[in-house]
Amino acid sequence: MAVSASQLSDPTVRAFVSALNANDQEAFFGVLAPDATMADDGSERDLREWTEREIFSSNGRMDVESEGDGGLSLVATYRNDTWGAMRTAWRFTVRDGKVARFETGQA
Repeated sequence: MAVSASQLSDPTVRAFVSALNANDQEAFFGVLAPDATMADDGSERDLREWTEREIFSSNGRMDVESEGDGGLSLVATYRNDTWGAMRTAWRFTVRDGKVARFETGQA
């Protein structure tokens, strides 16, 4: 059963998911800390390059199935025009109301 982005517990994660699903780069980068980092399937990635390829230029969208850890971990079906749909896990580190780090990978 899907969880609407507006129902997510953590306001920073809620803003991240909402911006991603709206394909709103300005809002997305606005919710990230200036020094934010990320990893995909356990490998460190260049955040701007990865998000351009995996989210913005490929119409990425996340349908959240469940959340845990006070809203800092999500399981979601992630879709984009490159890879289609896959079940993914997301974990967030939030600092001062911004996403300082996120890690994603297949669930």
